[in-house]
Amino acid sequence: MRMPDKGRAVVAVETLGWWAGLTLLWVVLISSVDVLEAGVGAGAAAVGAWAARAARRAAAER
Repeated sequence: MRMPDKGRAVVAVETLGWWAGLTLLWVVLISSVDVLEAGVGAGAAAVGAWAARAARRAAAER
């Protein structure tokens, strides 16, 4: 089944919002930011954004 373009945009914006929020939280909570920590934080935030979107979608289908 193909997702409509509007649906893809909503998914992208939601995931990007979660990622930005979680990345910001990571930066605020660590004491110093270097390239490695920024990369790890961005990766961890991407996983968290994916999980948050999946959880919201599962809750919405109930």
